[in-house]
Amino acid sequence: MARNYVMTDRYKFYLNQLHQSPLSQSIFTAKQLFYIKTCSLSLNLYLFAQTQDFPYTPEELIQHFGADITQIIILHTYAIESWSAELLSCITHLMALFGICCWWGGEKGSRGKIVFPTESAACEYIDALIRIIDYTPLYQSITIKRTNDETILLETTLFSLLNIAQNGTFLWFLRSKISLTDTLLTLANLLSCDKTRLCVYGVLSEILCDKSLKELEISDSASTFFFNMLEQAWQHSSKKFRLIPLLFLLKSLVNFSKIDAFQQQIADTNKVLLLIEMCDQYPIVYDILWALSFNHDIQQQLHSNTSFITKLAHLPKEYDNQIRKSAHGILWNLEINHENRITSAISNEKTFDIMISYSHKDEIICKQIYNELINRGYRVWIDFDQMHGNVMDAMAEAIEQSNAVIICMSEEYRRSSYCRAEASYAFQRRVKIVPVLLQQHYRPDGWLLFLVGQLLYINFTKHEFSKAVNLLIKELKVPVISDTGSENVHRKVEVNTTIPITSILPETSSMLILPENILDWNQTHVHDWLMSHDLLQMSRLFANFNGRSLMYMSEIIENVELRQVVSLLQADSLRRTGDSLSLVELSHFRSLWYQQKQSSTSTIIAKL
Repeated sequence: MARNYVMTDRYKFYLNQLHQSPLSQSIFTAKQLFYIKTCSLSLNLYLFAQTQDFPYTPEELIQHFGADITQIIILHTYAIESWSAELLSCITHLMALFGICCWWGGEKGSRGKIVFPTESAACEYIDALIRIIDYTPLYQSITIKRTNDETILLETTLFSLLNIAQNGTFLWFLRSKISLTDTLLTLANLLSCDKTRLCVYGVLSEILCDKSLKELEISDSASTFFFNMLEQAWQHSSKKFRLIPLLFLLKSLVNFSKIDAFQQQIADTNKVLLLIEMCDQYPIVYDILWALSFNHDIQQQLHSNTSFITKLAHLPKEYDNQIRKSAHGILWNLEINHENRITSAISNEKTFDIMISYSHKDEIICKQIYNELINRGYRVWIDFDQMHGNVMDAMAEAIEQSNAVIICMSEEYRRSSYCRAEASYAFQRRVKIVPVLLQQHYRPDGWLLFLVGQLLYINFTKHEFSKAVNLLIKELKVPVISDTGSENVHRKVEVNTTIPITSILPETSSMLILPENILDWNQTHVHDWLMSHDLLQMSRLFANFNGRSLMYMSEIIENVELRQVVSLLQADSLRRTGDSLSLVELSHFRSLWYQQKQSSTSTIIAKL
C-alpha cells in the first residue's frame, strides 16, 4: 500500500489538487478518493496494528506528505461550514494518517519539526485543530463507535491536541486560548465515546491549573469517569473496557496522577487499593503510585498497607531498574520526616558547591551549564556523572553535600516524580535554591510554584547563554534572596500597587508607620505588620520575607491546593520554629488579605 500508492507521485498529485479553495467538486473522482481516502485509511490501520518490517521510517512518510496534509487542513478549516462529504472524508483520513506518523512508536511529537520548522507554523496548525472542535454542527453526528467521518475527525483532532498538550512545548499556546476550556467542557458532556472523552479530560488536565480543575469540578468528574472504566477493565477477562485496553487506561493515568487535584480525588475515593492490586500484572502502576504518593492522604493509605510496603522494601533483584526506582521513590515519600536522616556531613564543609536538578529532556543545555560551572572552578554534582546505588539515597546525599541547588524549570521537570522529590528535599533541608528557566513560555505551577514562588529565576530562554550563566553565578554568590541580575518568577507588580494601611490595621496599630507601596516593605516592615495583627507564629515563619515575598506567598496560598499548602507549611513550621502550624493564624492571615482585596481597587497580588 505504501510503496505502490501513498509514496508515489500520483498520491502527491491528488494532494496538490486539495490545495485550492474553494474546491471544484469535480476533482473528487473515484480514483482520487481511492488514493486520498482509502489508501490513507488502510495505511493508518496498518501502522496502528503493526510496524515491523515496514519499508519506510515515519520520518520518510512525513517528509513525503506531511507538509501537504497540514497545509490542506489549515487552509480548509477556515471554511469548515462549506465542506462537502467528500472533502470531510479526505481531511479526516489525511489527518489520522499524519497523526499516527507523528506519534508512531510512542513519540511525543518531535517529528512534527519536519513540517513545523518554526513556532508560528506549529501554532497555525494548532489553531486549525481548534477550529475543527469549535464547529458545533459536527457534534450532532457523533456516534458511540467510529462509524462515520465526523466521529473519526473529532476523535483524531482531540487525540492530536492531547499529544500536543502532553508534549509540553506548545502548552502555553493552548492555555492562551480562552474559549478552549468551554469547548472541551461542552464536548465532555456531549460525547458518548469513552475513548474520546478520555482525550477531552486529558487535554483539560494539561491546560488548566489545579485551582481551576478543582473549581470546575473537572478532577471529580474525570476521576469518577476514569476509574469506572479502569475497574470494569480490571474485572473483565479481556482486561478491556469495551474496546479500550487496560494498559491504555493506565498510560493515561500516568499523566493524571501528577495533578494535585486529581490525586486528592483518588485519595478521597480510596482508589489506591485497586492500583495496588494491578502492580504485579502492570508494572506501570509503580510509576503511578510514586506520583500519587506525594499526596498526604495517599501517604497515609499506603502506610496502612503493611504488606505492600514490605513488598516494596524487598523487591526481587530480577525486577527492572524503573520498577525499583519507583519503589524507592514511594518509600522515600513515606518517610515523612527526613530531618533525622543520617548523613556523612559531620562538619559544615560540603563536598559540592552546587547540585543541578533537571529533567533528562533538558540534558543538553544542563550539560552546557554544568561544563561552564566546572570551568569556572565550581564543584558540581549532576546525576549523569555521580549517580550510584539507590537513586533516592544518592540524591539526598548530593543535596546534603551541596551549598546550593539549581532547579532547571520546564514542563517536563514539573511532571517528573524524581525531580519533585529532589526539589522538595532541597526545600526541606533549607538548601539555597536557585531556579533557572529552560523552556520558553513556561511558568511554574502546582507544586513547583509553591517551592519557587518567592524566588528569583534566571531566564536562559531570554538571554544569550554566556549572559545567563553570568547572571546565574551572580545569583549563586548572593547569600540571601535578591532581585539583582534576574527576573522574578511572577509578573512584575504594578508600580502603583499599594495598601492603604489604615484600612486593614486595627486601632491598636494606628501608630505603625509603613510605606504605602507594599513593594517598598523590608523585612522589618513585614515583621511589624504581622506582629500588629498578633500573628506571632507567622512572623517567625516568614522571618526573612520582604513585601514582595509576602505578596507571592499570599498568591501561592490562594492558588495552590489548600491541603498541599497546609502540609508544606506545617513541615516548614516544624523545621523553622519547632511548633506545629496554627491553622487559626493561617486563616487569620488569609482573611486579612481577602479583606484588603475586597476594599482596594489596586492589584495586591501579582497574577501568574
